[in-house]
Amino acid sequence: MLPHVNITKLFPAAYEAQVAADKAAEEAAVTAGLDPLLVELVKVRASQLNGCAFCLRMHTRDALEKGETTDRLALVAAWWESQYFTPQEQAALALAERITRIGDEHTAPAPQIDIEGALDEKQISAVALLTIVINTWNRMAIASHYPVAP
Repeated sequence: MLPHVNITKLFPAAYEAQVAADKAAEEAAVTAGLDPLLVELVKVRASQLNGCAFCLRMHTRDALEKGETTDRLALVAAWWESQYFTPQEQAALALAERITRIGDEHTAPAPQIDIEGALDEKQISAVALLTIVINTWNRMAIASHYPVAP
């Protein structure tokens, strides 16, 4: 079990640096022409893999506010098994999974998705940045025991 300390309150400069990284990743997504719903799907999927309830609740709500459907959100955890996601979304989700699971990539076979055929270099870079940032947020929220109550 992780100690019950809120690292983002105890070290606010680290929190502010993470906010700046988040803003830069969001700007990269806009510059790369990524759909805002795709951005939220990436954040939801990484948060699912990391088990971050705080970020899952936040980004599920954000996705719904931006027009995402409950059906698609319900299927993000098994996106490769459905026909709900475009080739670009599938590529972004596959990339997000590979980055999130970077430490165990050699043991967990990833779905065979043509990432470079569906995303250009800017989009790949933007998805990578978004994934790195949400993974950091997940870890900060989990390590700090951010409350998630109804």
